[in-house]
Amino acid sequence: MIERRAFETLGGANHGWLDARHHFSFAGYHDPGRMGWGALRVWNDDTIAPRSGFPPHPHADMEIITYVREGAISHRDSLGNEGRTVAGDVQVMSAGTGITHAEYNLEAETTRIFQIWIIPDRPGGAPDWGARPFPTGERAGRFVALASGMPGDADALPLRAHARVLGATLRAGEQAEYPLAAGRYAYLVPAKGIVEVNGVRLQARDGAAIRDEPEVRVTALEDTELVLVDVPA
Repeated sequence: MIERRAFETLGGANHGWLDARHHFSFAGYHDPGRMGWGALRVWNDDTIAPRSGFPPHPHADMEIITYVREGAISHRDSLGNEGRTVAGDVQVMSAGTGITHAEYNLEAETTRIFQIWIIPDRPGGAPDWGARPFPTGERAGRFVALASGMPGDADALPLRAHARVLGATLRAGEQAEYPLAAGRYAYLVPAKGIVEVNGVRLQARDGAAIRDEPEVRVTALEDTELVLVDVPA
């Protein structure tokens, strides 16, 4: 089963400094049919104006993954962590028992991110944050784990969930496959370009909610950059 969720059908709001689109119910957008997808709770498509951002705010018991598509995002939290994550790179915050953080676009250009929230396997635990580069060349023609709580993904940023966030870059005409285990839920969004997912056509920033498919097979109709999440039910 693959359900295409066209970008123009997503909820959201334009706050001036922030133009946010929500694949799932979030903030002022509520859709009882889009409360999450398995353990995936939030997928926000955020466009952040230069010299602006999210002031300090708290989180708890959530795995929060930020994938930077354009520009850069600067992070600061109550643990003393600070970092600047640039396009193509990823940061993960495990909120655990509670953390306060701020995220700003300190650049002179617009920043565009995907922010993905995954429910952890267990609540609690000390909060943590980390970031690392993922050069797009390393994921050319294939899916690479960017953040993961699955065995064997030693190079990925750690998640406290039996889940995986993957990225791939494909040239027009290329194909990449990802096996989806029985009972798992996947959600895929092309950051740019047009693709077919098991024959279902997606435009840039559309979502595909996937389950009961033994394999996710993506064919690039244009040069594309993909993010795929694999989570438990």
